[in-house]
Amino acid sequence: MKKILVLLAVLSLTMGSCNKEYLNPSAASEEQVITNSDGLITVCNGMQVRFTTGGALSPLYNIVAAGGLSTRELTVINVGNNEEFNISLGAGNVTNLNAVVRNLWTQSQIVRSNADLVLANANNAGDPNTRSGIVAYASIFRALAIGALAQYFQQLPITTQINAPFVDRVTALQSAVAQLEIAATQLAATPVSTDFNSKIVGGINLPNTLQALIARYSLLAGDYDKAIAAAGRVDLNSRSYFTFDDLARNAASEVAFSNRNVFEPTDVNLGLTGSLTPEANDRRIPFYTRASPTSTQNRGTGFYTTSVAPVPVYIPGEMLLIRAEGYARKNDLTNAVTELNRVRTSVAAATITLSANGTPYPTAPPGAGLPPYAGLLTQDAVLLDIYRNRQVELAFQGFRLEDSRRFGRPGPGAMGSERNRNFYPYPRVEREDNIATPEDPAI
Repeated sequence: MKKILVLLAVLSLTMGSCNKEYLNPSAASEEQVITNSDGLITVCNGMQVRFTTGGALSPLYNIVAAGGLSTRELTVINVGNNEEFNISLGAGNVTNLNAVVRNLWTQSQIVRSNADLVLANANNAGDPNTRSGIVAYASIFRALAIGALAQYFQQLPITTQINAPFVDRVTALQSAVAQLEIAATQLAATPVSTDFNSKIVGGINLPNTLQALIARYSLLAGDYDKAIAAAGRVDLNSRSYFTFDDLARNAASEVAFSNRNVFEPTDVNLGLTGSLTPEANDRRIPFYTRASPTSTQNRGTGFYTTSVAPVPVYIPGEMLLIRAEGYARKNDLTNAVTELNRVRTSVAAATITLSANGTPYPTAPPGAGLPPYAGLLTQDAVLLDIYRNRQVELAFQGFRLEDSRRFGRPGPGAMGSERNRNFYPYPRVEREDNIATPEDPAI
């Protein structure tokens, strides 16, 4: 990431409902910033800063923490970290005062609100090619913010206003997909300008990321045909990632994976047991975990090895598993197994070299290097192997709670429960500011 931390003096920093504006008297007003392309690009850069950096405030950190601690993928090392420890306990221990819940909600809502502000004012970018990049970038971060919230909350606001109404999570995901599709169409017709590329934080491949997120959130919304088609349009040789440097640090690495104070993987099997236990010689396991961590060395590795390690927005294997699941849910098991085997038998590995220090970093896990699927050709059996491969391929990327619900795995109170909650309560800050806030889910 550029060596400038973009400070957004802009923007009504709404938390989904309130219309308060936090003003910095030494900085430009919202009206000044959004009236030209440079200002809009500054806001776009700021969305990535807010989403991926800032330590324990960051959605990136809280997505990893929430998804892993609610499903026993991760375990708390030091129970003095009360907020994370209560997430790991689940059930009634997770209240609307919990910092993981609050920060995931408020920071994602700010990103979504800022993205909507950019989209509403994108025409202020006079050059259509620059405007195309701005719309694509804002649409991506709007989708990431909505997608993060939809995985942990039953309902959420997707507009910025006093007492903003809540919509169900599927409606929110459909809204994210619709905007991504608009951006993809515009980008295809009007390629991004050199000016935009020279001023935006690098790393995100716009056309492929738009399609990858359409695929991801269509799958979560149950639109399997759209998910299959969009995932098929992603160039699997492309890479799209969040970048970091010594000032703007990888939040998950900075807070947790660079030490043994907060949390780490439950074990080398990622907390998976029974029929979900990773297969022997799966090459992804030593990529994501250390077999023998030291007193200061976290068991978890992957994309969080250092505070400057890039984090992929998506990985190629996710697209293949989306297609596999989509076909399986349509009961097209032949195509489902074909896509699943592209993940199981792959031996690919990919790194990038950051020009700042010449260090090679992974942008995807290595191929699993496993034999082809040899189980029963039934929908349940194929879906189970897709689920098991998602847990390994997408480790520590925050999908595990959503996956556990979607695949009908044992929930809270059930024998062999694999998650300790279904959805999170709405944070108190939202309830106090928004009379439209629904009742909290029971668990």
